[in-house]
Amino acid sequence: MVNTNLSKSLYTKGLQCEKALWLKKYNKDVLTPPDATTMARFKEGNVVGNLACNLFPGGREIPFKGTTFSQKIALTQEWLNEGLNDIYEATFEYNGVLVMVDIFHKKTDGSFEIYEVKSSTEAKDIFKHDASIQYYVLNGLGYNVRDVYITIINTDYVRDDDLDISQLFSHERVTNKVLTLQADIPDTLNKFKAVLIDGVNEPNIDIGKHCKKPYPCDAINYCWRRQRGIPKYSVFNIFQMSANPKSIQLYKEGIVAVEDIPDDIKLTNIQQNKVDVWKAQKGVINKDAIKDFVDSIAYPVYHFDFETLGPAIPEFKGMKPYGKYPFQYSLHIEQEDGSLEHKEYLATPGQDPREGIVKRMVKDIPKDACVMAFNISFEKSIIRTLVENYSEHAEHLMNIHDNFIDLAIPFQKGYYWMPEMQGHYGLKYALPAIVPEMKDAYHDLDGVHNGGDAMRVFVQLGEETDTDEFARIRTSLLEYCKLDTYAMVKILENLKKLI
Repeated sequence: MVNTNLSKSLYTKGLQCEKALWLKKYNKDVLTPPDATTMARFKEGNVVGNLACNLFPGGREIPFKGTTFSQKIALTQEWLNEGLNDIYEATFEYNGVLVMVDIFHKKTDGSFEIYEVKSSTEAKDIFKHDASIQYYVLNGLGYNVRDVYITIINTDYVRDDDLDISQLFSHERVTNKVLTLQADIPDTLNKFKAVLIDGVNEPNIDIGKHCKKPYPCDAINYCWRRQRGIPKYSVFNIFQMSANPKSIQLYKEGIVAVEDIPDDIKLTNIQQNKVDVWKAQKGVINKDAIKDFVDSIAYPVYHFDFETLGPAIPEFKGMKPYGKYPFQYSLHIEQEDGSLEHKEYLATPGQDPREGIVKRMVKDIPKDACVMAFNISFEKSIIRTLVENYSEHAEHLMNIHDNFIDLAIPFQKGYYWMPEMQGHYGLKYALPAIVPEMKDAYHDLDGVHNGGDAMRVFVQLGEETDTDEFARIRTSLLEYCKLDTYAMVKILENLKKLI
């Protein structure tokens, strides 16, 4: 069945790729469904949107569940006729385009304002296109829309005891840009309708930068893997598509596999190393450099790892939007003889964990200790934020901060590089390469397999009312973080064996 009707989300999807739009309409089964982490982001976006409505108190929200779009449109008209000044998710349709306006505000002079709410820190171009199609519909229906705003998160806001939403949000006026975009909308809609009028033949659109910008497309697996057979490790892993046109150039020349990259292509040292290792299917082990790294370590070694949250809405005093705070850590203390002691901390959901973590850290990690993390820039940045709010422990915390050693260095600098790492040096790529018996360690965990899972599950923990399930989730979090530091122990152990 041919369906050329559009929503604002389908409109912006079409702007990114007309093939993606067509697939969304006629072949949804090939699209990759959003994973749990993505769904958590959607949920947070909804929370932000609902909170922003409080900037316009006294309004009403068009219910999404339990109503058809026709009913939503009718209810919107009913409330407008009643003289309601603020409607959340106000619903309109014009020329086959359906839009739901986040906040539709009526001014005292009878004109209207559109507020498109985003859980973002900037008014991106795609948001302006989103707002522009809303304006097109409303203008077509005869509404006098005076101004259009993108409501975004204000990153300069620092929370006090109570949340101040008037400071949390900022409104960027995009009226002029929206008006400028109006001229192209009719042609764009006609183009989309021409694509959608054929519900059988899929548009033939090649891959490119648009696959990942402004959003990673849910058709990537279909277009890249199934249709074009692009392997998971390809020229696009050697040259970042967004920053280096060489990947697209090679692809258009029929060169996709890393082993087919010509020898005369100019590469950086790191790129050349990746290509050489993959072509030879033989690793690089620089024993002298590894020995220098190992010799720089003093025992006991404190293998350390944080898990953090960075919510859009700051939860505790002194925090900024998207400011990261730790809710958990794992610590394996390794003596020179290989003996281990494990310590850990997991906060109680809903309570500010920072002070508790700080007090435990300065107790568990003495001054001048050799502290090891994998990619220390993250752990060090978290410690610096803790110092800002807990100055009484600043000296000890900064001592820990200044004594970090980065276990990622041997992999990042190419001292140890294996084909199976596929151009990556992160912990979850390095571990199975150098400790093959642990290649399935993260996969075998219950419920928490990566940092994104940890963030999502910790939030879930705060919502859990079943005692047994609470205990299971808590154990999953502890086991995941514990594995991160134990993996570091095993990586260091195997690095030492190489020399």
